Amino acid sequence: MKKIISIIVFVGILASGGYYLNSTNKYFSSKVKTVESEDVYVGFVMEAYDLIEKNYWAEPAQYNLDEMFRLSLEKVTGKTFSLASSTRTGTAEMFALAFSSSSSTDIKKKLALDTVMVVTYNLQPNGRSGVLSQTEEKNLRQNVSNINPSNDLYKDLGVAKGASAEEVAKAFETKSQQLKASTSPEAKAQLEKITYAKKVLTSPDNKSAYDSNQIEPTVFSRKIGKTLYVYMSKISPTTFLEFAKAVDHASTTPGLNSMILDVRGNVGGSLDFVQNFVGLFKGPNQYAFDLFHQGKYETIRTTQQKFSLLDRFGEIAIITDNMTQSTAEVISATFKRLNMGKTVGVATRGWGTVENTFPITTVIDENTKYSLLLVNSITLRDDNQPIEGRGVDPNILTTDKDWKTKIKNNFHTDSLVNALNSTAKSLPLK
Repeated sequence: MKKIISIIVFVGILASGGYYLNSTNKYFSSKVKTVESEDVYVGFVMEAYDLIEKNYWAEPAQYNLDEMFRLSLEKVTGKTFSLASSTRTGTAEMFALAFSSSSSTDIKKKLALDTVMVVTYNLQPNGRSGVLSQTEEKNLRQNVSNINPSNDLYKDLGVAKGASAEEVAKAFETKSQQLKASTSPEAKAQLEKITYAKKVLTSPDNKSAYDSNQIEPTVFSRKIGKTLYVYMSKISPTTFLEFAKAVDHASTTPGLNSMILDVRGNVGGSLDFVQNFVGLFKGPNQYAFDLFHQGKYETIRTTQQKFSLLDRFGEIAIITDNMTQSTAEVISATFKRLNMGKTVGVATRGWGTVENTFPITTVIDENTKYSLLLVNSITLRDDNQPIEGRGVDPNILTTDKDWKTKIKNNFHTDSLVNALNSTAKSLPLK
């Protein structure tokens, strides 16, 4: 086996189920506090106001934040409110009046939280932004890291946690024989479940990651003729290293000349994965993708050293579907834009927003802290149009009647053509 390249550890920018997420900037405001300094609940609301104004992806001139807070307050209370002026000061004074009529701190807390929740929910795209408690943010980050506390692979097999690979294999054989004797849908589903558990817990690398951090694998590879097929189910902090290992393991197989990256159903994950992943193919300090925030473009460049073991793959195809989203969409767009590979399948989901968490420092509950989850930036397709609401269009649409002919005309490696014909419309291979 050849030595795997030095891997950059990147955990700063995370994502969850279509979200790109990172924890950033502590709150500060250069504005002189007035009304909010006298009422902590007004202070909480106005800190949220400032965080949105500074960090939301659209320029403040494109939306009326004061009016959004007024309408949200009316929705939560069922009462009518007016702004003395459409300014930050006018908004703070309006909330001071609203809170002054509240009879308890619990009511004030609920009013503050509910109002900010309504405001953030209605930021475009609807439902992507919100208010998170400490527990909710922790759960989100566990999901981003591919940690699901409710899953117990050892329990699925009926063995003790930390059981050896031999014990796992033995338990699988016993359970699988029992399940194969049944034709019920439940037995079939359970068989798939324990087959997956056995695969994870009999792989030294995957078992180690699961035992130490409950992280499940995200990369599954196999050889199809002279083509290396790689399925990425999602993107987690381990995906980069998993991919590198898959390529390294394949390096002992002579004749491999093409690759399929299957990102169907991939809900995305760490956004900085893209600049590192593209770096494996292109080297450091190369263009990776653009972010758009408040009227400005930010060019993101690669940071990872080139991985020479990838040089052998002369042609690369990416298989997408309508549930390919977030970071996986950016990967697809980047490969298209840079002519690194061609995409096959159907248009991706169109979840092209970058969400960031911003802590709210004003304390309205001694038992928990809160943060805002805001759409901070949007990502772009290979034609510079937003991914959001559009998705990334494939080079070859598998809904066309002549899609196999188009594959043959667009790819010149026989093995890749054959592999795409057999995989592009079947379920991803694990």
